[in-house]
Amino acid sequence: MALRQVAERQAESPAPARLYAIGDLAAELGVTHRALRLYEDQGLLAPRRIGNQRIYSPRDHARLVLVLRGKRLGFSLADIREMLDLYEVDPQHLEQLRATLKKGCARIAALERQQQEIALTLKELREGERLVRDLIRQRESEAGQGRKRRTP
Repeated sequence: MALRQVAERQAESPAPARLYAIGDLAAELGVTHRALRLYEDQGLLAPRRIGNQRIYSPRDHARLVLVLRGKRLGFSLADIREMLDLYEVDPQHLEQLRATLKKGCARIAALERQQQEIALTLKELREGERLVRDLIRQRESEAGQGRKRRTP
């Protein structure tokens, strides 16, 4: 068979989907086995089982990537599950997009509030720091002058 025919045959037949054992998936995405089992318990992943072994599909891999991204952005597991579950609701994925937009906007608003609170806290801490430094300098100066007066 010519090389060209082999290449055409390979292009026609889909490559087998990669399957992951729990250790492989955990290592690839930098999570613990315990985290994977938690995500399974929460309904975020649905590995097949062969005996006692969990086998994760490319779909599980993709969902886990989204779960980890959602966690990084500060979403709860319940929010992430809701957004992921909406993927199957309609072919256009409009419900999922709308829910994601709504939750994303709420998260942005919460982070902006936190940012304002942090800025205020930093301002107060810097003012306190300045006052304490001034008090230290004042008392050190007074202590130094007291020593000078006592010396004959």
